[in-house]
Amino acid sequence: MKKTLFAIAVLTGLMVSAQSTWKADGAHSKVGFAITHLMISEVEGHFGEFDITATATDAFEAAEFSVEIKSTSVDTDNERRDNHLKSPDFFDAEKFPSISFKSTGYEKTGDKTFKLTGDLTMHGVTKPVTLEGKVNGIITDQRSNKLKAGLKLTGTVNRLEFGVGGDTPTLGDEVEMTINLEMAQQ
Repeated sequence: MKKTLFAIAVLTGLMVSAQSTWKADGAHSKVGFAITHLMISEVEGHFGEFDITATATDAFEAAEFSVEIKSTSVDTDNERRDNHLKSPDFFDAEKFPSISFKSTGYEKTGDKTFKLTGDLTMHGVTKPVTLEGKVNGIITDQRSNKLKAGLKLTGTVNRLEFGVGGDTPTLGDEVEMTINLEMAQQ
């Protein structure tokens, strides 16, 4: 009897902590950024093409992320600026067509918050970064009967550490990232 109860407890624990694959819904997700311009204003932009996959529990805990962003999809609502950002002066999108992130650690910091560490590769340079995460909510989708999770990831990177743009007084060195995600369990 004790062995049966132990086996049930172990199986229940495995079921609760089972990982599944989640994919970002591109129509309801956004990979955004902001940078200081002329030390008096802030310019915002986003990347329109990305693939974000995670493995996580049903409560979206113990998450591992894999992110691929097309640097050619940068959009700041200004075509001239976007073309300059794609040039060798900044992203050099022809030579480095993608920006990637692969998580290396997950730490639960609160009921719905977590810290995500990983390696960010941009402009051919890989550096460790830490993102703050929040699970906004989890629902069962009425159409698919699968789980959907709303998340927000934020963090700051120093663009100079990645060789993006030169040292100039017209741009801030720090780039704030805000990633709003709607993830669908597969």
